[in-house]
Amino acid sequence: MHDWPPAPSAEIPSSQLVAAWAKLNMLPAEQLPLRAAHWLTAANDGPALRELAALSAKDDPRDIRDLLPDALADCGIAIPDSATAAAQVAFTNLARLHAEGHATERWVLAKTWEIIDRSGHDSSVISLPLGQILGLDNEWDAGWGRTTQELRAEVRKACAAQLATSKLRPPP
Repeated sequence: MHDWPPAPSAEIPSSQLVAAWAKLNMLPAEQLPLRAAHWLTAANDGPALRELAALSAKDDPRDIRDLLPDALADCGIAIPDSATAAAQVAFTNLARLHAEGHATERWVLAKTWEIIDRSGHDSSVISLPLGQILGLDNEWDAGWGRTTQELRAEVRKACAAQLATSKLRPPP
């Protein structure tokens, strides 16, 4: 989770995205207090959110994680019940990062594999548009099969399909 590309400086991951990452166990606890502080400035409020924002990255990660569900609830968000729901949000974020030029095809493929792995290779996660690129990493790494250009095109196609299922469109 620590190797995500830099997003535009004004963009803080939404509470919905953080909830998805939490379900998929992809969330570094040390980042949560700062994110909670940003959510407070975005007109969210509540006792757990304030308490989480008051913590530091150096506080016990268990204390930070324990506060997260209630802090998300203060934002009107719940941690998804299923890996599929969480992956839908996380995959859509990956596709958006790619469409906006913040992530390469290879990086999207690596993160897709990580999400699928953390879901326990759930077949419903793999059936999502971005989940369907799972096997491309073997081809890409081993250098057999399709060319790098063809593999990149497959990832771009899957990203576009992922955005379409979420009613989001890549920028022109």
